[in-house]
Formats: sequence, C-alpha cells, structure tokens
Amino acid sequence: MFLDKVTLAVTGASGSGYFLRLLDTLVKSNCQIYLLLSDAAKIVLKTEVDEQWPDEIEALNAFLEKRFNTQAQQIIVLGRMDWFSVVASGSSAPKKMIICPCSCGTFASIAQGLSKTLIERAADVVLKERGQLIIMPRETPFSTLHLRNLLTLSELGVTIMPLAPGFYHRPQSIVELHDFMVARLLDHLKIKHTKSKRWCQ
Repeated sequence: MFLDKVTLAVTGASGSGYFLRLLDTLVKSNCQIYLLLSDAAKIVLKTEVDEQWPDEIEALNAFLEKRFNTQAQQIIVLGRMDWFSVVASGSSAPKKMIICPCSCGTFASIAQGLSKTLIERAADVVLKERGQLIIMPRETPFSTLHLRNLLTLSELGVTIMPLAPGFYHRPQSIVELHDFMVARLLDHLKIKHTKSKRWCQ
C-alpha cells in the first residue's frame, strides 16, 4: 500500500540532478509516482548526467523499476499524448503534482490553459480540481513575460519554487544542494523525509 500518490513531470529545463534525487526520495517515501517526461527532458538527462532512458514505455517502466529498486507499479510512466490516462481525468488524477525542472515554455502554456501535451493537461486538471501544483523553474534571468506568467500561476494557487538552493547548511557536494530543494518540496507536500533539518536560530 502506497502512502501517497504524486504526479511528477519533467521538462527540458536544466536540472536533471534535482529530478533524479526527487524521484528517488519519493520512491523511498513509499509514494506511487505517475511520471511524465517531455521529449526534451530525455535529451537533457543524456546531456547532464549521461543517462540514456528507453523511448518505449514498457521498456522504460522496467528500466526504472530496476534503476530505483521500486515495488511493482510504484513508478508508472505515461506517454506524452496518453489522453486516457489517470492524470488526464479530474475524477481520478492525484491531487498533488510537481514539475521539476519546469521550463518557461511549459509554465507559459499552463498559465494560458493550452493543454497541448499530457503534462499541461495534468497540470490543468490539478488546477481545476483545486489540488496542489508545484512548479520548479530553473532559469535566470526571468524576462518580464516569464514573470507575468508566474504571477498568473501564483494567483491561481500554484506554488512557485525556483531551483535555488540555500547555503546556510554548508553543503559539501552537489547532491546536498539537490537534497536541499527536495526537502523543501517534500515539506510543502507534507511528505515525511530525512533529507535535511529545519533551519532554526
């Protein structure tokens, strides 16, 4: 029995290390994950961490089960245009969704309600069902247009959590920077973790 269900989407923005640490932590926190990958996300994975993920859905599900040592059906990969999937339906989609990392093009489409891909449709479903949507952009600087789109999403109740780790915990590795953001995210989702201690004076 899984403790929670989460939709996790990955776009072509830089930041594959954050995504991998997040996915691993969600698995270890006994969550069931509906995983959505854009075409660009696979290219970025290969570029940044030298991981070649299978294109075929069944092969990718088997690959991830072995890669993250999961329970059966703990990670469920969905196709880019799988309009009949759980996450596309307001009556059955998980109430929690994360886009990590989130490209500016993706959050622009969500802000305008375009729903051209399953990632955008899943986000639209979470918004209309008053669920919890967290987007994690990794871009700098933001243009005025980016900021307008982010403001629109914030006004709709979306949590905007840029991938901007802190340094007061004196990180000694890139992994610790990744874990800082993963911990902040899990706090917002109210998912228990042991990634980091809360800051106190």
